[in-house]
Amino acid sequence: MKRREDLSTPRASRRVGVQYDPDAFGAFSESIASFLGTARFLVWQSGVIVLWIAYNTLAPDQYQFDPWSRGLVLLTLLLSVQASYAAPLILLSQNRQEQRDRETSVTDRDVAENTQAQTEFLAREIASVRHALSDMVTGETFEERLDKLTEVIERLSVQVDGLTASSPTSDDIEPGI
Repeated sequence: MKRREDLSTPRASRRVGVQYDPDAFGAFSESIASFLGTARFLVWQSGVIVLWIAYNTLAPDQYQFDPWSRGLVLLTLLLSVQASYAAPLILLSQNRQEQRDRETSVTDRDVAENTQAQTEFLAREIASVRHALSDMVTGETFEERLDKLTEVIERLSVQVDGLTASSPTSDDIEPGI
């Protein structure tokens, strides 16, 4: 069997170059992007630019490293490089945040579905308990039924007593008749 047809092991990567951990690089880029988006960075950058321009305009010509007469080319180059790296790092950070938000929404949806199912189950259980309790005899109902039974028994006792009093007893019956 040729190596190309063997699917039991993955092929080696044909990429030539530097290998890196995408998660580590993503975390690094997020840390840079979060720093670039702060007021502290803007204040520091503004301070450095003001000092840069002040030094290169006020210092003697032999000490200037980026003279005003050449249009502050080095400062322009430095800011262009910073912008060219900052934009992709910020986009990478936003993409990673979007992926985390998507995963969070999926988790939230699963939790909401589970909570809804449990709530519906509990509602059905409560309804069945209420139904079962409605069929049960309460203390008041039991007392009412006991009072009615007592009344019926007393009436039957009176009727039985009335029947026994009006019917002839064995002493009242003469033998031989």
